Amino acid sequence: MTDLWRLPAADLAALIKSKQVSAREAATSALARLDAVNPAINAVIDHRPTDVLQQADAIDARLARGEDPGPLAGVPVTIKVNVDQAGYATTNGLNLQKDAIASAHNPVVNNFVKAGAVLLGRTNTPAVSYRWFTSNLIHGHTKNPRDPGVTPGGSSGGAGSATAAGIGHIGHGTDIAGSVRYPAYACGIHGLRPTVGRIPAFNTCLPERPIGPQISAVSGPLARTVNDVRIALSVMSARDVRDVWWMPVPLEGPPLPKRVTLCVNPDGLNPVPEVVAALRDAAKRLEAAGWTVEEVQDTPPMQEAALLQTRLWLGDGYEAQLAAAEKEGDPGALACLRGNRDKVHPFDLSATLARRAALTRQWLLFMEQHPLLLMPVSGMLPFADQLDRKDEESFKQVWHAQLTQIAIPFFGLPGLVVSTGMVGRVPVGVQLVGQRFREDMCLAAGEAIEAGGTPPSPIDPVLG
Repeated sequence: MTDLWRLPAADLAALIKSKQVSAREAATSALARLDAVNPAINAVIDHRPTDVLQQADAIDARLARGEDPGPLAGVPVTIKVNVDQAGYATTNGLNLQKDAIASAHNPVVNNFVKAGAVLLGRTNTPAVSYRWFTSNLIHGHTKNPRDPGVTPGGSSGGAGSATAAGIGHIGHGTDIAGSVRYPAYACGIHGLRPTVGRIPAFNTCLPERPIGPQISAVSGPLARTVNDVRIALSVMSARDVRDVWWMPVPLEGPPLPKRVTLCVNPDGLNPVPEVVAALRDAAKRLEAAGWTVEEVQDTPPMQEAALLQTRLWLGDGYEAQLAAAEKEGDPGALACLRGNRDKVHPFDLSATLARRAALTRQWLLFMEQHPLLLMPVSGMLPFADQLDRKDEESFKQVWHAQLTQIAIPFFGLPGLVVSTGMVGRVPVGVQLVGQRFREDMCLAAGEAIEAGGTPPSPIDPVLG
C-alpha cells in the first residue's frame, strides 16, 4: 500500500496492529508524502527521516513480541514547534530560541509516544505563536494547501496545513485564542480546543507563561475526521504529574439530551452571509440526525471577555514581550503587540481576574440551560494571507472577526471546529462549544454535522 498517508489515524492503527501493514511502511509513506508536498506549503520545518524510521521499527518490534503499542500504534503525527520534543529546538518561531534544545518531551508529546505514535516532524508557527497567520523569520512562510492566497490560520498553521495536505494523520496544536480551531477552519479540517485542565502541558526547555488561571493555553488535536480528533484527545489527555492544572475527569460524562442551541450573531459579531449559511446548514444536519435545535438571539457577554483575554495574553509582561519582539524584528509579532497596546497596557491582573470570575459565572449559568452551543468560528471566511499587516483598518477587522476564538478560552470551555464545505476555494465551518469537560458532547454533535459532508481531504496543494 503506497498511499497509507491518506488513511484516517483509526484505520491505519488497526491495519498496523493486525500486521496487515507495518509501522515502517506507514512511516515510509508519510515521509514520501512530506517530501512530495511540503516544499509547496512549508508546513513542517524540521524532521529527521532516520529517527522517524527508527521509531517505526520500534513499534514493529513491539508488535512482533506480542505487545500492544497503544491506540495510535505506528500512526505518524506532527508536533508544533512551540512545545518541547527531546533533541529538537523549541523555537516558537523565533531566531532568539533557535538553540533552545529540549532535553525532555513535553507531557503531550510524551503521551503521543506512550500511545505508539510516530513523531513525524515539527510544524511551523508565527513568532511567539501570536497570530492567525503563519510566518516568521527563522522558518519562513507556511501556505494554505487549498489556496496559497488564504491564511492557513495560526498559530498552529503548520499543523493545519500539514494535516490537510496529508502530512501526518493528526496534528498537535496549542490554543490561547483560536490557535487550534482557526487553522482547522482555514484549512478545511477539524480541530478541538479542550477544557482547561484536560490535557497536561509543561515545557522544560523554555520559561512558560501561566496556563491555569490566567491565559488558558491548552494543547489540542487537528485531524481530518472527528473520530480521529476523539482518539487524539484520549491519547493527549493522559495524566502527567508535571502539570499542576491537569484534572482527572472522565472523557465521557453523564448522558445529556441531544439538544443544541444555535446563536448566529453572538454579542454583535455580525458574521458574513456565508458563515450564517454554514451555521443554518449545520443545524439542519443535526436535526436530520435526531438532535433538537433551538435558536437564541444572543449569549452572555463575549466582547468584554475577548478584550480581557487579550489583556491576559498580551498585557501580562507587555513591555518585556515588546522588547523581545523588537529584538527579533518579526513584523507580524510587532504588528500584534503594537496594534493591541491601547487594549492591554497598562495591565491590572487583579481587576482582570475578578472580572473574569464574574463573566465566567454568567456563562456557566447560561451553559446549564444551553449545554451545547452552535456558533460561528469567525465572523468572516478565512482571511487573505497576512491581512492583519495590510493596514490599521484590516488589523481591526481581523480582531473583531475572531471574537469567539478569543472569548471562549477566557471561560475555560471546550470548542470544536467542524469543517462543513467550501465557498469557492475557501473552506467554511462551524464551532460547537460545550460545558466544561464535555468534549464528548461536542464530538457527538460534530460527527452528526460531519456526516452531512466535509471538504475533501487530504488534498494536493494548490500552487496558484
